[in-house]
Parts: sequence; C-alpha cells; structure tokens
Amino acid sequence: MPGRRTHPHQRLTIQSESPDMLSSRRVRPRRTPSPIIRITHWIGALSMLAMIGSGWQIYNASPILPFEFPAWATLGGWLGGGIAWHFAAMWVLMAAGVVYMGYGVLSGHFRCDLRPVGPRAIGRDMAQALRFRLSHAAGHYNAVQRLLYTGVLIVALLTVASGLSIWKPVQLGWLTWLFGGYDVARRIHFAMMTLIVAFLVIHIALALLVPSTLFGMVFGRRPSAAQEVSVQEGAAR
Repeated sequence: MPGRRTHPHQRLTIQSESPDMLSSRRVRPRRTPSPIIRITHWIGALSMLAMIGSGWQIYNASPILPFEFPAWATLGGWLGGGIAWHFAAMWVLMAAGVVYMGYGVLSGHFRCDLRPVGPRAIGRDMAQALRFRLSHAAGHYNAVQRLLYTGVLIVALLTVASGLSIWKPVQLGWLTWLFGGYDVARRIHFAMMTLIVAFLVIHIALALLVPSTLFGMVFGRRPSAAQEVSVQEGAAR
C-alpha cells in the first residue's frame, strides 16, 4: 500500500528472497562495537573469570553454605594464593570498569544503547525470547539485552562495594555497617557473584545463538548483510 512503512526485518527478508537484488545493492555500513568497548569487555571478562575462580578458592577456606567448589574450578591453590589472585584481578577489573563507565557516559553509549525501556517492551521481548523468536538487529539492543546489561552493571557495583566492605571492615566500617555487618556483607558478596555467573551463562548462550554479535566483539566488525542472511537461512533449514 502507498505510504506504508516497512519494518527493517521485513526489508531484510525481502532481500534474502532475491539474492541478485541483494548482491547488486550496496550494503549499508553496520554499527560495530568501538575499540574501547571491545578492549574493556575482554579485559573485564578475563578479570571476572579470575575473580570467580579465586573467589571460590577463598570460599572453600571458610564455606558459608554446606558445599565446596571442586579444586579444578578454583584459582590460587590455597587461601593465600586465592587472595593474591582475587585482588590482582580486582584492580584490573576496576581500571577497565572506570574506563568503560567514563566512555559509556561521555559517548552516549549508556543513554542510546542501554537506557532501560518500559515493562511492556520487556515482557514482549521476554516472551519472544522464551519461544526462541526474539529478533536481533546488528547494533541494536532489544529490551531483554538492555535489562540484562543494566542489571549486571548494578550487580557489579554491589559486588565491588560488598567486597571492599569485607576487605577493610575496620577502615571502611561505615560501608560494612550499610551492608548489615561483616557476615551479612559476605553473604551479599557471594550472592552477587552467583548472579554474575548466571549472567555469564546466559550471555554466552545468547552469543552462541547470534554469532554475529560475537564476531563483531572479536573482530570489530559484523558480517555483511548477505552473510547474515545466509546464516539465518541455513539455521531455518
């Protein structure tokens, strides 16, 4: 119908049905993660893995729940080694986090890409995700991604704050008091770590379901539209 607007995904589907038309038309450049986001992402990911493994080593020295983590999943070999690894990774993670947060604010990345949306959009995209029908456009964060990424940033801040409160319970007594005391702060720190592990599992699963996002985060560019169409068609078959 004249004047009817076509959704971007509908345009992509139309192009995939006509390979000659797709190959003859110039592909528009796609948004790619900036070098700062990519570098801080991978530094933060490796630091977080080191902190999780060393944190489990520290936990095993004085468990707060009736179980321990297997030795192969820990880092440090003993309590002192786990503490050394934990704090070394913590400073690296904090440095990468400061750079990422500063860039996110100054560049508008947080405002444009991660600003939370309304509960209706979250419910709609969550329902589509559970049915494996949630679409993903390069350079665009859907409501589920915005919720997860914003949530993990808040969890990371609480993890750092609770970690500082149990690291320096005397010097930072006011912070330990805000968390309800040393024992409560330690349990909060463990709970935040558990949420981060859950986020990593979901994040990796989504990256495997939409490989183009991982491609862009590694190489700094995304596959062309023709490549993405061929991947989607192959998955559909």
